[in-house]
Amino acid sequence: MSFMTNWRRSVKKNKDAGQAQDNHDGPDSSNQLSVINSPQMDPVIPDFRLQLSDDKDALQSRNPSNGCSRSDLSLALEDCMAALDLFLRNDFDEAQARLRSRTKDSMYHALTYATILEMQAMMTFDPQHIQTAGNTMKEAQAICQRQRKKSSFSKNFTEEELHAEVCYAECLLQRAALTFLQDENMISFIKGGIKVRNSYQTYKELHTILQSSGYSHGENHGHFEGGVKLGVGAFNLMISMLPTRTLKLMEFVGFTGNKEFGLQQLLEGSAENTLRSFLCNMLLLCYHTFMSFILGTGEGDVEDAEKLLQPYLQKYPQGSIFLFFAGRIEVIKGNLDAAIKRFEECCEVQQQWKQFHHMCYWELMWCFTYKRHWKMAYFYADLLSKENTWSKATYAYMKAAYLSMLTPDDCLTFGETAGTLFRQVPGLKQKIAGKSLPTEKFAIRKARRYLAENPIPLPAPPLEMMYIWNGYTVIGKHKDLTEGMLKTLSEAQAKLDSTPRSEFTVDDQCLLSLLKGLCLKHLGHQEEAEHYFTLVLCNESQIRYDHYLVPNALLEHGLLCLEQGKTAEAIRLLETAKQNYKHYSMESRTHFRIQAALHKAKGGGENGIHVASSP
Repeated sequence: MSFMTNWRRSVKKNKDAGQAQDNHDGPDSSNQLSVINSPQMDPVIPDFRLQLSDDKDALQSRNPSNGCSRSDLSLALEDCMAALDLFLRNDFDEAQARLRSRTKDSMYHALTYATILEMQAMMTFDPQHIQTAGNTMKEAQAICQRQRKKSSFSKNFTEEELHAEVCYAECLLQRAALTFLQDENMISFIKGGIKVRNSYQTYKELHTILQSSGYSHGENHGHFEGGVKLGVGAFNLMISMLPTRTLKLMEFVGFTGNKEFGLQQLLEGSAENTLRSFLCNMLLLCYHTFMSFILGTGEGDVEDAEKLLQPYLQKYPQGSIFLFFAGRIEVIKGNLDAAIKRFEECCEVQQQWKQFHHMCYWELMWCFTYKRHWKMAYFYADLLSKENTWSKATYAYMKAAYLSMLTPDDCLTFGETAGTLFRQVPGLKQKIAGKSLPTEKFAIRKARRYLAENPIPLPAPPLEMMYIWNGYTVIGKHKDLTEGMLKTLSEAQAKLDSTPRSEFTVDDQCLLSLLKGLCLKHLGHQEEAEHYFTLVLCNESQIRYDHYLVPNALLEHGLLCLEQGKTAEAIRLLETAKQNYKHYSMESRTHFRIQAALHKAKGGGENGIHVASSP
């Protein structure tokens, strides 16, 4: 029997009792605390009143193993807040030790400890870290399960039981996030569908409780409300970004998402001083600085990101995670020198978690790519290949790509050649949870031409991979960076024109046309940009290998039409890209971008369909 069913039964049985209690208690009664009233959603059951037992001894005897008195819950939350503070001050080992000591008997200690391990897994992509985080989160879920409501016949929910519900839902949500980490295709998000759906449904039900006129604030209401806002906001935001194909499957099993509502919930959750404020803040920062660029059209709100980051950066001026986001914001603004300084500072302030260093190395590699400093970009790709296990194939490919931009004499300094590294890429393929990383698959496909006896070189491999990571949206904000990249593309074009025609010639010509079009669009030369995008489409039938170029040319042409105010034409191009092409490289990522562009073109609230309020 579901949590919501129990709650409805409790309300029905206690309606009269609740009314009598309302008449008896005055405004200062300890049993009648302040009530939430929200215009966002009409309460499903307006009579609901959370009732807490007055007998603390009775509460403790019901849960002797973990202590469910209100004071114990408060102390656990305070201790977890203290551990989180240590973590944000880069004292990672002490923070984990403090939490680990109570992971067997406190749901908040177990959940917070597992969350830190999941953050570590997300930074390293190490299969062992992912497995450890998954197992620890599963154990935390079991702790929460023990503290959830035991009997479907019990009349009331205690505050601890409501906290157990939100913690349980958060465990399920974070386990789903780990699944997504293992495979960029969002179909994996509904893998094990009932678990994810249970999390989603629980958050919806808890949100309904918060909105009901009869809900009373418990002693730790702020933490409970923050947990609900975190889950409701995360689900709405993630679901709203899904490609249409995946979205239809999600809707089939009862999921809906509204981006604006999700962002609002996360913003409200980040504004309070609760255990979940930090996570709400991090999700918003990730959305504005990463998700909207890699999986969208690059329209994250930098000003909002800076406002979210500033209070934390003031309180934790040497906090690695905040220095990292400060660097990322500078990247988005095109202030590459300032970004480089931030990332270097992030590496210097602590040595315990090398994971933060690796995140910075990745960003530093791209900073120097945008500046066309190929040797420095190679240096950081080489560091990653030696220290990080996310994708050895991708790192080797990037090293080869940078060396391919240098003269043979310059390459002697590094003791490696581009051709040798490209040939190593296919042999470095790995699988996480049985699946290969999309970026790794792309690198392997591109490197295959070097397996021939007399390979035809790739025309500008760093610039192509830069497009895969939506880097042109970053450099497009600065004329000098864009003009420099266009100069490099023109040099590659001249080199391609001077070599004999091969089976790769049309593919390479179309790639350079797509990238030239992007640079010209950002420089304001819209007619020339449109010419190059159209050139790719005109050669569609002659492309032999890089079939991803056509739907991406349609996507970029569609975005150009949006800039020109040609909304109908933009939607036509985007729908063509979405409907007419499949089974090409980086397809999922392209569909995310197409969906974001369509969302922008149609001005919809929920994937083009406005929903008044959706939890």
